[in-house]
This record gives sequence, C-alpha cells and structure tokens, in this order.
Amino acid sequence: MRKNILFVSLLAVGMLFTSCASKKELLNCRSENQTLTGNYQDAKEQLAAANARVKSLEEQLAQAKRTNSNLQKSLDKSLNNASQNNVSIEKLVDQINESNQYIRHLVEVKSKSDSLNMVLTNNLTRSLSKEEMKEVDVQVLKGVVYISLADNMLYKSGSYEINNRAAETLSKIAKIIMDYNEYDVLVEGNTDNVPITRENIRNNWDLSCLRASSVVQYLQNNYGVDPKRLTAGGRGEYNPLTTNDTEVGKQRNRRTQIIITPKLDQFMELIDEAPKE
Repeated sequence: MRKNILFVSLLAVGMLFTSCASKKELLNCRSENQTLTGNYQDAKEQLAAANARVKSLEEQLAQAKRTNSNLQKSLDKSLNNASQNNVSIEKLVDQINESNQYIRHLVEVKSKSDSLNMVLTNNLTRSLSKEEMKEVDVQVLKGVVYISLADNMLYKSGSYEINNRAAETLSKIAKIIMDYNEYDVLVEGNTDNVPITRENIRNNWDLSCLRASSVVQYLQNNYGVDPKRLTAGGRGEYNPLTTNDTEVGKQRNRRTQIIITPKLDQFMELIDEAPKE
C-alpha cells in the first residue's frame, strides 16, 4: 500500500514539473515572437525608405534618358537637312553631349549617396547596444540622418524632463553628433493624439516643443554640443507614423527625432555642381 502511495506521489510531482516547464517554454516563445515581430516591422520600414530613395534617383535617371532620346531624334531629323541646317546640328550635338554628361552625373550622385548612407548607418548603429536598438530607430535618407527615440526611454511619464535612463543612449548620440561637427542638428518632438492634462502645459504642441527643448539643452549642457548647431521644434500630434487607434500605434507616434543634416554648401559638395541648362 505504501509503495502504491509513493508511486502516485512521484507521478503527480513529475506531471507538475512537466506542466511548469511547458508553461515557461510557451512564455519564452511568446517573448521571442514579439521581439522578432518588432524587428521585422523595423526592417520593413527601413526597406521601404531605401526603396523610395532608389526610386527617386531612378526616376531622375529615366527622365534624363528620355530627354537624351528626344534630342537624338531631333538630331536624326536634322541630319536629313544637313546642308541647310549645319548650325542647328552643332547646337543639338552640344545639347546631347550635355545630356549625356548629366546622365553620368546622376549615376555618380546615386553611387555617392549610397556610399555615404552605408558609412553613416554603420557609424551610428555600431555604437548602440542591441537593447538600445529596440527603442532607437536609425535611418539615413539622401545624406540626412534620422534618429528616432521612443518617449518612454527619454522622459519621465507625462513629463518633458529627461530621465536617468536616457543618459547613456544620449551620450552615444552626442558622440555621433560631435563626429559630424559640420552638420546641423534638429530635435523634433512628436506626440500621440491624447490631450495633455497638465496645468502648466496647454496642449500637445507645448509638450512636443518642451520635450525637444529638453533634449537640445541636455546635449548642450551635458555633452558640449555647440548650441549654434542645435534647433528645437515640436510637431505635436500632426506628424504620426501610424494610426492612434491602438496603444501600439500611440506608442510609436510618441517619439523624438534627432535629425542630423548637412549644410547647403556641404550638400552641393556631395552632389557636385548641377549641369548648366
């Protein structure tokens, strides 16, 4: 009788441990699935931005080729009347040569833009840890660096004050800003569409501007970024990334963007002088 009782007890304990282990594995799978889903969404957005950049350059290239084709047709037509139109032919030849130069110029610009994007992206992402990259989105579009940070990693809840958690990440971003010391920096605050209820903050315009101003002053006071390079701006709830109908959507829309952009003369150096008309 005692042996039977002992056997049943051992069997029950075994089933209990098996149930606990299965539940733990299920929780781990769910957590991993959420992480993979987030990474997949980020990758899709970065791919869409890269495709848009390539499409823009391809459209310019296609337009230049169409212009070149039209000029070539005009030249062929003029060649039939060469004896009466020598001057026009020479002019068309010059225009075709300029068009060909412009096509080569666009190809070179695309190559330079792609190379710069790769260098900037590598420099930005290598300094951030895997955990930080979950809350920091880095994109480079046409030589402009966009660093988007979630509000819960920067500010105290419902506030525009920088929290202690943000210090390490902002220090790394400040290092990047200092590396590109000839670039201007715009800090842009964004909110969801939920009205703010703080007595000293009138609306989401105020909140987004105050948050951007906090980041600007933090970069200046703690990391020595030249304030002449810094601009603070707020866009309130009017520049959403996605719908505000879900909590996940609201969380994505509550963000602060640090935009590092070359000055106009530096941008012209990047693409060289545009061809004369």
